[in-house]
Amino acid sequence: MRLYAVVAVGGFRRYATYRVETLAGAFTNTVFGFILAYTFTALWSERPHLGGYDLSQAVTFVWLGQALLMTCVMMGGGFEDELIERIRTGDIAVDLYRPADLQLWWLAGDLGRAAFHLLGRGIFPMVIGSFAFDLALPANPLTWVAFLVAVALGVVVSFAIRFMVALSAFWLMDGAGTAQITMLLGTFFSGMLLPLNIFPGLLGEVARALPWSSLLQIPADIFLGRRTGWDLVTAYAFQAAWALALLAAGRALQSVATRRVVVQGG
Repeated sequence: MRLYAVVAVGGFRRYATYRVETLAGAFTNTVFGFILAYTFTALWSERPHLGGYDLSQAVTFVWLGQALLMTCVMMGGGFEDELIERIRTGDIAVDLYRPADLQLWWLAGDLGRAAFHLLGRGIFPMVIGSFAFDLALPANPLTWVAFLVAVALGVVVSFAIRFMVALSAFWLMDGAGTAQITMLLGTFFSGMLLPLNIFPGLLGEVARALPWSSLLQIPADIFLGRRTGWDLVTAYAFQAAWALALLAAGRALQSVATRRVVVQGG
């Protein structure tokens, strides 16, 4: 496990070197936060308590989305692009023969990346948003801890989805199409555009049952105090179940891909 801890630290340091890009990204998140916050303000002034949120909670949801956008990679653009390229060029064969598990290696690096983005691109928009709007910030420190646990589980779910997307390049030769489709699904079904509680009827039920709800909707509801007690336990169980199922599916794909590489190499 020491190896993967080193990889995680390396992932953090790798993204920490892009200081100008981080500042630009944080600024962009803040600008879009203002645009969405004022849009939500107009919407909630016409439909108070839409989706069960008051105006303060709705605006807080916006800023949480901007804070977690890159942490949970809701719009794609993480390690999967690099992994797809390694598969396309054949360099993945070297990775598969190394004395390290491919999935754990990339997971460790992605956890380091997520930790950096939470600090580098997550805190700044939330601080600016809290000065400009009346945000519903938790008063109980345990709520913040519960929120961070949900974010960590969301990062793992996000990784597991993107890992399978990257491995699709073994059969499609180019995973760009799959990555684009996943990006659209993640943007819509994570709650990035609108909270999933607003979605009506069957669409809402399906959206909340999909794994992307683990990326924003569940952490946001925990942050806003809408999931406590047994509801908090079921939220964690939901995220953990999706994480384990998707990681297992990714490992199965990895095994099939490894056998394919070995056969072709032989």
